[in-house]
Amino acid sequence: MEKLISEFSFGLFFWQLFIFIGLILLLKKFAWRPILDAVNERETSIKDALSSADEARKEIASLQEDNQKILQEARAEREALLKEARTSGADLLAKAKEDAKLEADKILSQAQDAIQNEKRAAINELKNQVAQISLEIAEKVIEGELEDKDKQTNLVEKLLKDASL
Repeated sequence: MEKLISEFSFGLFFWQLFIFIGLILLLKKFAWRPILDAVNERETSIKDALSSADEARKEIASLQEDNQKILQEARAEREALLKEARTSGADLLAKAKEDAKLEADKILSQAQDAIQNEKRAAINELKNQVAQISLEIAEKVIEGELEDKDKQTNLVEKLLKDASL
């Protein structure tokens, strides 16, 4: 029985080996190629996906750099505009102050001229009034002096003496 078991075992082993080899050949012919093709295709798609992801990462990095450059340019432009606005504002303020000072000086000069003109007019009017009053007083004094003939003669002589001086 041992011999039978041993032959049976050997026969079983042989048939199992034969079936296994046949299965491997069938798998190689019908299944191995599609499995390898699927694995290769999967590997290729993974490589492509990794390549695309790497390119996308590089593109994102490039876009971020571009965004940073644009932000820096925008900040620089904003600073330039603010500086220009400050300068313009300061210039405008200085110009307005200068214009106001010139206008004030002009108004002050006109006021001084007007005061001088009024002063001259007042002095002239005062002189005219003083002259008028002096004439009236002189007229009254002369009338009083000229009532008497001797007084008239003395006055004429005195005026002649003053005129010759």
